[in-house]
Amino acid sequence: MLIHMGKLLKDAKERGYGVAAPNVWSLNTARVVFEAAEELKAPVIFDVAGVHKLEESADAVKFYEKKFPNVVAALNLDHGGDFEEIVAAIRLGYSSVMVDRSTLSFEENVREVSEIVKIAHAVGVSVEAELGHVGQGFEYEATRDAGLTRKEEAVEFVKRTGVDCLAVSVGTSHGTYTGTPKLEFELLKELSDLVDVPLVLHGGSGTGDDNLKKAVETGIQKVNLCTDLSNAGLEELKKYLAIDYDSMKKSGNLGEFGNPSAHMFDMSNAVAEGYKEKLKHYIKLFGAEGKIK
Repeated sequence: MLIHMGKLLKDAKERGYGVAAPNVWSLNTARVVFEAAEELKAPVIFDVAGVHKLEESADAVKFYEKKFPNVVAALNLDHGGDFEEIVAAIRLGYSSVMVDRSTLSFEENVREVSEIVKIAHAVGVSVEAELGHVGQGFEYEATRDAGLTRKEEAVEFVKRTGVDCLAVSVGTSHGTYTGTPKLEFELLKELSDLVDVPLVLHGGSGTGDDNLKKAVETGIQKVNLCTDLSNAGLEELKKYLAIDYDSMKKSGNLGEFGNPSAHMFDMSNAVAEGYKEKLKHYIKLFGAEGKIK
């Protein structure tokens, strides 16, 4: 059952747990997220980025929604871009949209997010926005401090925009880190105390279990995940193909169909199972297991 993401996260805030928000882009990824949520009796959020094709991904989630009626979830547009993309997601039945204007000035961010909030709320769709800017892991050392959320702006931003949840920058980055993740837990605690709406952590992958667990305990209700899940799937693929990729030569020494025991159907299922097991690990880590009866 797909519900309003703001309501789902409000429960997480009141009961002190975090909701995993994996990126999905196919029938297989949608299926295993539903399976993990049902097996652990946990809520989940399906994050879909525009690059992963909004309509196809939404159809995949809605297909499996019918087969897992007991799963409580939200379907969220991740890092929504231009106005047309965000409206398209709303028309496609997304129960939430993220409006990413984090690289704009504070006033421009407020103005553009507020416009989307009016539209989305009119049709029962929740809105996530970002204040501060979560950068890319490959430039972590150079950009980490510049993008941190300013606590003096957070309360005003939420009040003026009416967003349902707020993504904050407290020391994480998207993708693979080149440095060692260092989270500002004191800042996060202050933001959690000051802001009424649930808080979101982007760049969960590679941040480390201890950091993520503490972040949820300190005030994060939604943790975005992609790279770690993808990497876990790739590790299972390596096992399935029984290939030592580190020793492969560019000459193509395996030849065409060099591994005749492998085929695409089982291969894609193996990748999805690796993704699923990593997701289950995070659901448990965030304290969401058993939160849906």
